[in-house]
Amino acid sequence: MNDEHYAQAVHFSFGDSPEMANALLALVLSGQKRATCGALQSYYDDNDPLPQAGEINVIEDGHGRAACAIEVKEVSILRYCDVPEEFALAEGEGTFEEWKAEHRRFFSRNGAFSEEMKLVCMRFEVIEVFEAPAA
Repeated sequence: MNDEHYAQAVHFSFGDSPEMANALLALVLSGQKRATCGALQSYYDDNDPLPQAGEINVIEDGHGRAACAIEVKEVSILRYCDVPEEFALAEGEGTFEEWKAEHRRFFSRNGAFSEEMKLVCMRFEVIEVFEAPAA
């Protein structure tokens, strides 16, 4: 990975555990996961800027190692109850019903879930996959 090239990039992993981060990263690397969402409130709580179309992020595995770079293609704020099936399927985590159930569990585990909660919905494209570190 060219550290200088991605020095200004936001680095993050998906999910709330190393296992979830690795599983969701595998979906990204396979091309199955092309979207993600997070609670809008968590951006405020953590004082994090909202993602913007065109920015580059670095996705890390469950151990904090940089795995790939993505370009944010589109960002929208939607209520959980208004997320369209097409977006949920782009997250690559199963059927629309599975997406709803898993996200309900995830958001409940990480604060508070509400059908009306606002989500930051982001579409992205992988632009570079970094070499895995030697075992």
